[in-house]
Amino acid sequence: MYYEDSLEPEADPRQPTGIPDKFRDPATGGLRTEALLQAYQDLERRMHRMVEIPGDDCSDEQRCAFHRALGVPDSPDQYAIEQRHPMLSSDAEVNRALHQAGFTPKQAQLVYDLAHQRVIPTIEQMAGEYESQRSLERLRDHFGGDAKWSETARQVSAWGQSNLAPEVYQALATSADGIIAMRAMMNSGEPSVGRQPSSRESEPSEGELKKMLQDPRYWKQRDPAFIDKVSTGFRRLYGE
Repeated sequence: MYYEDSLEPEADPRQPTGIPDKFRDPATGGLRTEALLQAYQDLERRMHRMVEIPGDDCSDEQRCAFHRALGVPDSPDQYAIEQRHPMLSSDAEVNRALHQAGFTPKQAQLVYDLAHQRVIPTIEQMAGEYESQRSLERLRDHFGGDAKWSETARQVSAWGQSNLAPEVYQALATSADGIIAMRAMMNSGEPSVGRQPSSRESEPSEGELKKMLQDPRYWKQRDPAFIDKVSTGFRRLYGE
């Protein structure tokens, strides 16, 4: 009796086997055809939205379909690259390479942005260093070697800071031509540029006064002190 009670009941041969519980009717044990049909339709919809990742031996049509699903434009001409630097305008050859590699518009823009952020500063730094080296070599040659250039640089720097307005000195000191010009002014004894003469300096000549008439402070800004200086100079030369 104990042996017979421990046996499992035999399965109903009329019911299908291997059915997942979500598709089996808990009351009858039969197949829920409506649930199975709904699951199949959901799977079919998902499969239609899926795109096959192309392999190395895929056709151009498969590759184009995959790129289109990612958002890659149909042609490289459709990249709308925003220019960040004059040297980084949209380049047709670069865009063709990006398009061939399957870059989306956002990814293509990122390539240009990275060039602006990383490459351009490096190029500008290298160009600046190269230009500085060329200027230094030119000045050495112009003034007769390292020793003479070192002494000239010291003299020009001292003269420029004493006789020129700071902004004028800074502008001239940044180029070989400017330094050579300051040396020429220093040797010729030309009057200070950009600084108001002290009381010990000579009064302006007729030629200097005529140049002062063309100064914006005289004819445009109507600077009272500057106008008075010009008037005083002409009175000194010609009287009232």
